[in-house]
Amino acid sequence: MTDENNTDAPAPKRKRGRPKKDPNAPKARYNLSTAEKARRATQASIRKSKKEAEKKREAANKQAQRARQRENAASKVETALKGEKSRVVDMGDVKQLPKHVEDLIGESEVVFKPNEGPQQEFLSAPEQDVLYGGAAGGGKSFALLADPLRYCHNPNHRGLLLRRTLDELTELISKSKQLYPKAFPGATFRESKSTWVFPSGATIWFSYLDKDKDVTRYQGQAFNWIAIDEITQYPTPYVWEYLRSRLRSTDPELSKNLSMRCTANPGGVGGWWVKKMYIDQGEPGKRFVPTDLESEKPLVYPPGHAKEGQALYWRKFVPARLTDNPYLMEDGQYEAMLLSLPETERKRLLEGDWDVAEGCAFPEFSKLRHVVEPFEIPTNWPRIRAADYGYASPSCVLWGAIDWDNNIWVYRELYVKHFTAEQLAAKILEMEEYDPLPYYAVLDSSCWNRTGYGPSIAETMIRMGCRWTPSDRNRIAGKMEIHRRLGDNEFTGEPTLKVFETCTNTVRQLAGIPLSKSNSEDVDTKAEDHAYDALRYMLMTRTTGHASIHKSLQAIKDQAYKPYDNTFGY
Repeated sequence: MTDENNTDAPAPKRKRGRPKKDPNAPKARYNLSTAEKARRATQASIRKSKKEAEKKREAANKQAQRARQRENAASKVETALKGEKSRVVDMGDVKQLPKHVEDLIGESEVVFKPNEGPQQEFLSAPEQDVLYGGAAGGGKSFALLADPLRYCHNPNHRGLLLRRTLDELTELISKSKQLYPKAFPGATFRESKSTWVFPSGATIWFSYLDKDKDVTRYQGQAFNWIAIDEITQYPTPYVWEYLRSRLRSTDPELSKNLSMRCTANPGGVGGWWVKKMYIDQGEPGKRFVPTDLESEKPLVYPPGHAKEGQALYWRKFVPARLTDNPYLMEDGQYEAMLLSLPETERKRLLEGDWDVAEGCAFPEFSKLRHVVEPFEIPTNWPRIRAADYGYASPSCVLWGAIDWDNNIWVYRELYVKHFTAEQLAAKILEMEEYDPLPYYAVLDSSCWNRTGYGPSIAETMIRMGCRWTPSDRNRIAGKMEIHRRLGDNEFTGEPTLKVFETCTNTVRQLAGIPLSKSNSEDVDTKAEDHAYDALRYMLMTRTTGHASIHKSLQAIKDQAYKPYDNTFGY
């Protein structure tokens, strides 16, 4: 029994360390002075008042903006109904009006009313650069004729509408004669200059441009509205890019609404660059920042500029569909005609499929079967290299590998412009630094031609250690070899030519390069064909038979370099 009063009992040992905090203990608080509390309360009240005032200001601005829109729209409609200036009214303006004014418009003479959907979207697009393209019969050409009329009340308005040929231009002029005099009574067409002159003094010039060099016809000219109908008929973007330099105006109204407009069906000799510029860069119907075709960099203000990083201008693609045109869809005859076309033409003209090229040279090419994800090439697969050289035009270098089933895998691509022979050779050697030695390398045989007393392009590159042999330039045989390789191996059932998806230019050209109109056995040489040519050289020069390749590899390694021309030593 323990005595509670026993003082001799040992005291409990004290635990070392910091004592644990009581979780139930009240938390420490800072004691603010009354003045500080009042100051903070005042600041919070001021912030709340500012937010409420900002909301009220925004609401008032929106209300005032809507009022101005209704006022401007009413003024336009009144002017149109009186016939004082024009009869052109935007559908966007009509939507701002009260119901009774809309009814008044409906009772008046309507010269042109866009179809709901893409046609209306195209005509109301505020973006500077817009493509209205896709299926045939969507009302693209007529929308293009109507678009510049919105500015024809302004005496400083100058428009330019282009077609590729004179015959095609004549068709547009005929359609404009049905529309313009009704929209602007008193408008006259001057046949000698192919120009419409409107009562205000505004002009729209109808012209044609067949060749790139003809752009000098518009040198020194200035337009606030420029359009090309069927822009895919131009093999390169040169014409479109040059005309952009003619887009300007000193008029305050027009300078805020500078417009580049174009229409197109999928395919054509220029389908590749139109698709790359408009279809591949953004979503249909949504604005996007354009990119440079060569560098693929966004077109924005440079560092140090007041608008650094902002878009130089906006671009949009508006897809066209036959179903958007109720006049052609009414009896179904035009739709039936398009349905009767061959598969390629039907996809292009009826469905507006941009992945199908008009008269494509290699209809058997399929991204699903011939394009693969990159993988590491085995070191025992012989490597091959082929190139098509250009300076003003792009240079294309392709690398391929041969597997044990004699299939060719194009695994690397170099696509550059404005590279000298020395620069191209240095770049190739840099990219091959860790590669096995190529079994062979072929270069366009024309690169051995001399234009002066110095070395040729090929000799210059060889002197730097970038070896080449002349290519076989037989165009028809080369095209047939590509056809053969795109076909299936009789044993494996797979194509004997595969391309890595990273070789974007090779894939694009195989899918879209068109046939020549003068020679159905060859491709259109006016189209972009540099990757195609490099591939053709590769397949035409390669020795078939995997075993023979391996036997030759050691001989190539042991081969001493011999100058092409002993006189100069290179």
